[in-house]
Amino acid sequence: MQESINYWPLLGVAVVIAGFALRFNPLLVVTLAGIVTGLAAQMSPEALLAAIGTGFIKTLNLPLILLLPLAIVGLLERHGLKERAQGWIAGIRSATTGRLLMVYLFVREVSAALGLTSLGGHPQMVRPLLAPMAEGAAEHRYPQLGQHARHRVRAMSAATDNVGLFFGEDVFVAFGAIILMHTFLRENGVEVEPLHIAMWGIPTAVAAFVIHAWRLYRLDLWLARDEVIRQSAVHSATSAAATKAPQQGDRPC
Repeated sequence: MQESINYWPLLGVAVVIAGFALRFNPLLVVTLAGIVTGLAAQMSPEALLAAIGTGFIKTLNLPLILLLPLAIVGLLERHGLKERAQGWIAGIRSATTGRLLMVYLFVREVSAALGLTSLGGHPQMVRPLLAPMAEGAAEHRYPQLGQHARHRVRAMSAATDNVGLFFGEDVFVAFGAIILMHTFLRENGVEVEPLHIAMWGIPTAVAAFVIHAWRLYRLDLWLARDEVIRQSAVHSATSAAATKAPQQGDRPC
C-alpha cells in the first residue's frame, strides 16, 4: 500500500523564491521559509524552534568563513593585485582573452571533476585574478579597449567559471546531485551505481567544454571586429571634423 506524500512543505521553496524576487532581507526570507516548511510538515512549535536553533548553532562560523577571504582579496587588490595580473598576462605575446579563458575552463572543469570545487569561484578567483588578466590580454592587443568590450570580457570570465564548475562537478562521484539521482532511481526500482552515473557525465562535460571554447574563440573574433569598427568610427569623426574646420574659418567677401 503506497503512502501519501505531503507536498505542502514545498511552500518553503515558494517563500524563498518570492522573497528573493522581491529583494527582501535574505536572512528573514530563509528564516520565514524554515518556519513555513516546519508548520506545513506539522512540526510542533518546540521541535521547530529546536531545529532552527540547531541550524543557527551549526552556522555560527559561517560569517567568518565568508568574510575572511573577502577581506584578504580586498587587501591584495589594494596593494596592486589587479595591476600585477594585467601586467603579467600582457607580457605573454601569444596570450589572447579567448585562449586564457580556454585554459581556465579546462583547469576549472578538471578540478571540479576531481571534487576540488573550491579552487575557483567568483569572489576569490574571477573578480581579483581572472577578469583582470582577461582584460589585460585584450588591452595588450587593443590599447583603446572600449567600455562595452570590457564588460563583455568580464561577463565571459564569470560565465567560464560557471560552465567549468557546473559541468565538471557532475563527473565527481561524491557530488550531491549524483547521490540524489542514485537514490531516486533506486527508490523507483532502477539499480544504477553512482560511478556509472558519474561516467555518463563525462560526454556532457566534454561537449560543454567544446561549445564554450568555441564561444571563447568567437570572443576573440568579436574583439578584433569591435576594434576595427571603433577605429573606423574614430577615423570618420576625425575626417569630418577636419573637413568642417576650414569652412568655419572662411569669411564672406
